[in-house]
Amino acid sequence: MAIGVTELRKGVTFEDGGDLFRVLEYQHIKMGRGSATIRLKLRNLRTGANLERTFPNGGVVNDIRLDNREVQYLYSDSDAYHFMDNENYEQFAITEDTLGDAVKYLKEGMTLELSLYEGRAISIDLPTTVDLKIVETAPGFKGDTASGGGKPATLETGLVVTVPFFVNQGDTIRVDTRTNDYVTRV
Repeated sequence: MAIGVTELRKGVTFEDGGDLFRVLEYQHIKMGRGSATIRLKLRNLRTGANLERTFPNGGVVNDIRLDNREVQYLYSDSDAYHFMDNENYEQFAITEDTLGDAVKYLKEGMTLELSLYEGRAISIDLPTTVDLKIVETAPGFKGDTASGGGKPATLETGLVVTVPFFVNQGDTIRVDTRTNDYVTRV
């Protein structure tokens, strides 16, 4: 089914030219004399590449229907990340290329939403925030305050974020998965 590009929004998945894309950013640009263009930042779900495309107002793309399943992350090995379908307990593996940056937030036992297209896993929807333990950071000193800068901290998944000076190694922090930003100490 064809849909107009003006109906696309952040998070929508569509097909164009045989490839699947997810909209990362949407921008409607009005120009003189009633014309407009739609500028999109997209992620190619087959290759994982990010790109920008511009469509004329009135352009169309193919809408697709995704099947969503609730899955539990089990473990990773050198080849892939392993999940279990919470409905039928079927286990399957997904490569790092398919998951993209989501691997930085995966903890064993967490429940996620998996999107499938024609029976093939194409993406994982992460929760807005994830609680992760700090495995390495510089120590905090008396007089360090919550405001006025920060220090890098390596988390249990390998992700590096900037945290306030008062946060120490061994602390658990909440991280925003959309921006990679520290939210609070848990």
